Amino acid sequence: MAPRDWQAWHDDYDIPGSPLARRLEAVQARIREALDHARPGPLRAVSMCAGQGRDLIGVLARHPRGHEVTARLVELDPRNAAAARAAASAAGLPDIEVVVADAGLADAYAGLIPADLVLACGVFGNITDDDVERTVACCARLCAAGGTVVWTRGRFEPDLVPQICRWFEIHGFDRQWLSEPGIGYGVGVHRFAGPPQPPVPGLRMFTFVGRGQLRRREADGR
Repeated sequence: MAPRDWQAWHDDYDIPGSPLARRLEAVQARIREALDHARPGPLRAVSMCAGQGRDLIGVLARHPRGHEVTARLVELDPRNAAAARAAASAAGLPDIEVVVADAGLADAYAGLIPADLVLACGVFGNITDDDVERTVACCARLCAAGGTVVWTRGRFEPDLVPQICRWFEIHGFDRQWLSEPGIGYGVGVHRFAGPPQPPVPGLRMFTFVGRGQLRRREADGR
């Protein structure tokens, strides 16, 4: 089976009413709310597996606090990274940095953590459950006190969303919002209630596998 074309994957965002377009609307609404309630002054944001940056760039371009945010988008696909850079430039957002790097390495966010906003959208459905748990724990090293994590995970079976919420809460996060079950996608928002934890150089949070590969592993019993 040919590997997924992650640039083409973004095309569904442009189909009105598609699951991806509806998920994007939910994510953007949560980002707007996070900015509405964020502390005064300059803000920091980081985005894992940022793709073309549609979620964050689309909000910052229109939000009253958009120009107060310094952000780093980490994306491995250079074509998607180029699209994100072009979108940030077109939106007049010079403080958005897009880097081509492995988003699973915490070092990719050095200099912008602890952050006020952490995005883990399109990540948890493409990594192992163990890596999801590890990444949730690592969010305590990415978030500033009172920082917000916006995350997604498809509600396919087995539905990991309730467990993801428990993991966040175990690691010092308070649940702020969770999408309703039965709509095909999950969007969650957790706010960090603890003190920021120091970064660990070389820390690997996850390895991006891809949903298709995970399914094949499950079918093979691995």
